Amino acid sequence: MGSVPHVPARPPLPASAVKVEFSGKRGDFFRLVRNGTGLELITFGFYRFWLATDIRHHLWSHISIEGDAPEYTGRGRELLIGFLFAMAILLPIYLAYFLIGIEAERYKAFASFPLVLFFYLFGQFAIYRARRYRLTRTVWRGVRFWMDGSGWAYAVRAAGWALLVAVTFGAVLPWREAALERYKMRHCHYGDLQGSFEGRGSELFKRGWKLWLAALSPLIAGLAIAIVNAGHKMTSAESRVLGLVMLIWMIALPFIYGAFKAIEWRWWISGIRFGEVSFESDLASGALYGLYWKMIGWYVLISLAFGAYLVACVGLFVGFGDAAHIAARMQGKISVTVAMIFGYLAIILAMNIALRVYLLRDIWARAAGSTTVFRLEAADNVAAKGELADALGEGFANGLDVVGF
Repeated sequence: MGSVPHVPARPPLPASAVKVEFSGKRGDFFRLVRNGTGLELITFGFYRFWLATDIRHHLWSHISIEGDAPEYTGRGRELLIGFLFAMAILLPIYLAYFLIGIEAERYKAFASFPLVLFFYLFGQFAIYRARRYRLTRTVWRGVRFWMDGSGWAYAVRAAGWALLVAVTFGAVLPWREAALERYKMRHCHYGDLQGSFEGRGSELFKRGWKLWLAALSPLIAGLAIAIVNAGHKMTSAESRVLGLVMLIWMIALPFIYGAFKAIEWRWWISGIRFGEVSFESDLASGALYGLYWKMIGWYVLISLAFGAYLVACVGLFVGFGDAAHIAARMQGKISVTVAMIFGYLAIILAMNIALRVYLLRDIWARAAGSTTVFRLEAADNVAAKGELADALGEGFANGLDVVGF
């Protein structure tokens, strides 16, 4: 028998670097969401599917990788049909559980835990399937991304990890994120390039453990005081200390959360692989502080404006006086009811615009702009593969209000 010739292993590709660029203008995005949110109001929310599609078109198309932008090919009609199918499944479940609950109340045996557990699992299933839908509607250089795997297998994993996160007060959250992302990424593909996730939970924990302790500071302070007192009543001095800790914690919370999200984004981006293609992020820990504070500022301003609007409505349609007389005169005032409904819708409209500008577009732009791609040439000769996924998963995500971008 002839000897099998030795074939040397292919040398690794050079670590060429390509910087990702984001060119979308803030004003264009603001007008898109302002007009789209207005149409949501007019259409009683049904325009949300077309608005989500327009937002993705905008965000995808303004990312440039070596001069090429990904294309989002999804359509609003697909999302609407998926949502209607999902509602046809979810509504009978809601109704059946409601009727079972009424009957069980007679025997004091009803508890909401099974419903919460079921819809948590369903929500995680929806998150997985919605990501699958978005990937199969994303095309770059003529090749489609796609995803396989089981949404229910992912949901069971997510539920198990959620229980561990709860009993450890969030200590194992980094390992949860790493485990779930590994499952998702190994089922993600770009053509015939399989994805993977190299980020480790220990890495994320090392970067964020101080933030975790800071987030738990009121609980830690309360436990410390309880241990010192050994079950005795808290003194006034200890109450003031605990109150001060709570005040400092409330002021620091946007910084804590903003820093954690920046660390998480950097860790997540740097862990993504498609074959030999890898990514790296240099997003600074303080890159998102301002966005969360701006969102808080807009929330306060919008709430104050809404309060002033309600006072003006009462003064215009009812008049002023003591609370009892105002409440009596408001009875049966259709004009007041209509004005309040309009005000509630307006505040939701304004909040949605702010959320989409600051916590969607701006975070997307900063995360994308911080990214560098290495060994992109490994994707030059990728063969197309994979099939389109239906929008049912995204329909469930919409119905359960867990849809993302």
